[in-house]
Amino acid sequence: MLSLRVRLLMWLMLPLSLYIGASAWLAYRSARDTAELVQDRALLTSAQVIAGELTWVDGALRATVPPSALELFASPARDRVFYQVITETGQLLAGPPGFPHPPLFPQTGPAYSNITVDGETLRAISFVRTMYDSGKPHRVAVVVAETMRAHDEMLAQLWEPSLHRQIAMAALAALLVLIGLTVELHPLIRLKDEVAGRAPQELVPIRAGQLQTELRPIVDAINLCIQRLSAQAQQQRRFVADAAHQLRTPLTLLDTQLQFAAQLDDRAALADVLAAMQASSRGLNDLTNKLLLLSQAEAADTPAFSRSRIDLVGIAAGVLEELVALAQRRDIDLGLETSETHVWVTGNGELFHAMVMNLVDNAIRYIHEGGRVTVAIDRQDGAARLRVIDDGPGIQAEARQRVFERFYRNAPPGQPGTGLGLAIVKEIVAASHGTVTLAPGDDGTGLVVSVTLPVDADTESNAP
Repeated sequence: MLSLRVRLLMWLMLPLSLYIGASAWLAYRSARDTAELVQDRALLTSAQVIAGELTWVDGALRATVPPSALELFASPARDRVFYQVITETGQLLAGPPGFPHPPLFPQTGPAYSNITVDGETLRAISFVRTMYDSGKPHRVAVVVAETMRAHDEMLAQLWEPSLHRQIAMAALAALLVLIGLTVELHPLIRLKDEVAGRAPQELVPIRAGQLQTELRPIVDAINLCIQRLSAQAQQQRRFVADAAHQLRTPLTLLDTQLQFAAQLDDRAALADVLAAMQASSRGLNDLTNKLLLLSQAEAADTPAFSRSRIDLVGIAAGVLEELVALAQRRDIDLGLETSETHVWVTGNGELFHAMVMNLVDNAIRYIHEGGRVTVAIDRQDGAARLRVIDDGPGIQAEARQRVFERFYRNAPPGQPGTGLGLAIVKEIVAASHGTVTLAPGDDGTGLVVSVTLPVDADTESNAP
């Protein structure tokens, strides 16, 4: 991969090279036209001088070539000059025979052309003068040709300095760009050094300093990433601290029970202690599973977490099948109410299953025996809504927000639980860009937990 300096230099030099090429071509054409104009003027003047010396002598045309006609071409380039004077009938009046002349009698004005003599290119002019004898016209062509050495030297003198200046300008521009990039990239290099020199736990925003306006969005994006990493790190530290705090108590209890069991000789008492240890182990296992589930729920709002199209009705039906035995043991009427065959949402199936399981399990455990728990699913304002409705004691208004806090329990003493159920529900719903609210039932008693989730966009667009 090419460096930024080289890439920017290439972007600059590409249009600059095209400009220099076009400018050089135009300068060459202008210099060539100027050199041709000077040479053509000399050829025309020479032809006119020779034509001016045509005379009639005893009824015959005579051509005299004065030295002044050829002195026009004197130059350091030592060009060769050729000339011919030919009548319309082909009579050669002056000049060497066999000269490869251009068209002798052009229709209008003097005619210019390039011819080749001994392998060398010459510029030639055909100039016609009409001579009259007793009123009868006789056309005479004067041809003058010159090699192009002086022409080429003039062309080089006119064109090459301009080309050299433009090449020098391009080289200077490239040098200034490299120097400018080196100077202007210093703040970015300092930014790189600042980021590279940080400790792993140093999650503080980067100072933009003297960074250019165009590069400040990069700093803003890095700071946003640092902010997210900091929040994630705080979340992980809080999770570890909470887990350590909550696991310490059951582990201490289990250790105490083990020490007590080791001192017992009575098999009946030992059986009671082992039963208590088994209950402690189950509680510890349940707490561990809830902590792992909470960790998964916190990580659910990331691109790396798998998402798919989930049928909320199917999830709820599966959860009720799993909990129907628990409901029957407590003589609780457990049911599902919905007019929808399918309600599709986007998310993680395992987490949605855990969300509904926590809500229904809480409702079953915390209401009185013989109560009623209903799971209702419908659509409201284009969103999917799942409600868990019970006729239990409900939750006081001042405690409805706190119950979503980790390890907060709004239950009678001795009631089993971890205080993580609704915290897990809140994290799962938030990761799915939904909302969860608590409210009393229609008659002011019981509790209604409402979860609102966005419906699957593809399913909605394909709906009839």
